[in-house]
Amino acid sequence: FHKTRMIHIKAFTFSPISENTYVLYNDEGKAIIIDPGCYFPAEQETLKNFLSDTGLTPVQLLNTHCHLDHVFGNKWVHETYGLELYIHPNEAQMLELAPVSGERWGLPFQNYNGPIHFLNDGDKVLLGDTALDVILTPGHSPGSICFYLPGQGDLIGGDVLFRGSIGRTDLPGGDAETLLTSIREKLWVLPDETVVYSGHGIKTTIGYEKRNNPFL
Repeated sequence: FHKTRMIHIKAFTFSPISENTYVLYNDEGKAIIIDPGCYFPAEQETLKNFLSDTGLTPVQLLNTHCHLDHVFGNKWVHETYGLELYIHPNEAQMLELAPVSGERWGLPFQNYNGPIHFLNDGDKVLLGDTALDVILTPGHSPGSICFYLPGQGDLIGGDVLFRGSIGRTDLPGGDAETLLTSIREKLWVLPDETVVYSGHGIKTTIGYEKRNNPFL
């Protein structure tokens, strides 16, 4: 029995912070861009070329959270494809602060300044006739959200859970206890075979992390 992947997932690793940017797309050629981390013009080109070579039309821009490395490319995506940003309300302040972090890390950038739309826990984001479930998982950042595709067992997880690790909690808005609670209550309830596409590093599964993650 092979689960049909209705939604294809393409990952890119961008910026000096090695952040994973995801493009989710269907066979009708519609695409969602999640956490565009393209910092250099060459990285913007890479993303643009993939979209055009694959014949994709981006229809939505999402951030799992708004730390600088996940929002570098928001403005560019907005200007190139006319998309407006969707985030959790608790990330609005993080987005505002991101350029300050950029200066501090020696990675200045121009922030997104278009309209902002809010997604809340339990909301659904549609890509064609497939729904992505929005799961609120604060701790790494106050309004971190994951996007879950129950039909095919995939989770775009942001910086909540990594292979053998968890998101940092020493950044502004981070809280270790909150993060561990999010993982236990929101992610451990998903099927063990759920594939987790993290904001950094390689993918993992819920089952693997339940058995092996030293933080939990």
